Amino acid sequence: MSDQILWFATRGAGTVSLLLFTAVVCLGILAVVRWQSPSWPRFLSVELHRSLALLSVVFLGVHIVTAIADPFTSLGVVAAVVPFASSYRPLWVGLGVISVDLLAAILVSSLLRPRIGQAAWRAVHWLSYGAWPLAVLHGIGSGSDASAPWMMTIAASCLAAVALSLTWRVAAGRSNRGELSRVAAGAGAGREPRRA
Repeated sequence: MSDQILWFATRGAGTVSLLLFTAVVCLGILAVVRWQSPSWPRFLSVELHRSLALLSVVFLGVHIVTAIADPFTSLGVVAAVVPFASSYRPLWVGLGVISVDLLAAILVSSLLRPRIGQAAWRAVHWLSYGAWPLAVLHGIGSGSDASAPWMMTIAASCLAAVALSLTWRVAAGRSNRGELSRVAAGAGAGREPRRA
């Protein structure tokens, strides 16, 4: 396999993985506010979240394998597993390795969810909030096209998508808390809570 093909495969798979991972994070954030409509029931969001997560892992695997095989980076298996062991852009590759390690913990906990329970699964799943920004930083710092306009647009779009999802979640959380307070106050006064 030519070095050029490996280079294109590594950066292409990394970019696609970042886009998919961003979609997974956004869907995960929005699933918490239980967004749904009659034409889009909640279980579709949950299934889409799972399917995109698995697809992002596939592209991440291609990204890692082709990066290891690429003689330009001389990454090696150890540097792909141990943070900051790479001689090629050690900080940025190390952040990517930490992100992958966190994702591996999330994946394993999801597979073992029936055995470890909901509380343990949820605690480990919170790691995704650290894994995603580390993946973004990895792409910005170690990507050979990080300063290219198309890559900067992709990175900015990913950041904007997660920021908008978080904003929506916070706003929905506030309105849900306000509704719960009104319901509790109405129930406490012996009245039936009003329904919208």
